Amino acid sequence: MSAGRILVVDDDPQIRRVMRVTLTGQGYEVDDAKNGENALEKLRDHRFDLVLLDMNMPGMDGLETCRSIRGQSDISVIMLTVRDSESDKVDALDAGADDYITKPYNPPELLARIRAALRRTPSMQGPAGRVTLGSVEVDFDSRQVTTRGRTVRLTPKEFELLRYLVGHANKTLSHRELLQAVWGPDYGDQVDYLRVFVNQLRKKIEPKPSHPTLLLTEPWVGYRLQLPTEAR
Repeated sequence: MSAGRILVVDDDPQIRRVMRVTLTGQGYEVDDAKNGENALEKLRDHRFDLVLLDMNMPGMDGLETCRSIRGQSDISVIMLTVRDSESDKVDALDAGADDYITKPYNPPELLARIRAALRRTPSMQGPAGRVTLGSVEVDFDSRQVTTRGRTVRLTPKEFELLRYLVGHANKTLSHRELLQAVWGPDYGDQVDYLRVFVNQLRKKIEPKPSHPTLLLTEPWVGYRLQLPTEAR
């Protein structure tokens, strides 16, 4: 039985070959694309569970490709790049990636990141049905979010982060707890991940993201989802 279908997008044929050997050896079905345009075409025609996407391709680069993917799909995306600055990580996550890993990558680390990106928080660990948060309505069964009458697309990790926050509403949650609950036990210190994802969530659900009333920061500790009075 397949562990999942992965699309590897990289302009370097050697990297595509190595990825294919590594991933098929772990039970994944693998296809590849040499550029962003080719990747988008394959994503339209076939079903995949995850995309491994090179950030620094000629032509349509990884950031542009990721934004295009996010315009039509909530598939898991891991960005791969030789750059490792804070701003590069933020750019990748801000474009909609679920995770970010630098080259040359360590195969066990890459496989752990893939498992984390494919992981879904079990429904019994969070709320089900519909929840109304002021002008925001969340349907956890259909994984749909509507705000002010407009459907908002969340990435898989954004949705699971929101689910966990709603399931622990009005409680202060530490950075480590949120990271390990949503991304898995190998995470805990990647506060920059969390900051970007929280900012993205605020842009999508808060009337005024720069002055949040739902998703609040607890300085030096973590975050708290504050339920509106009528939702309690």
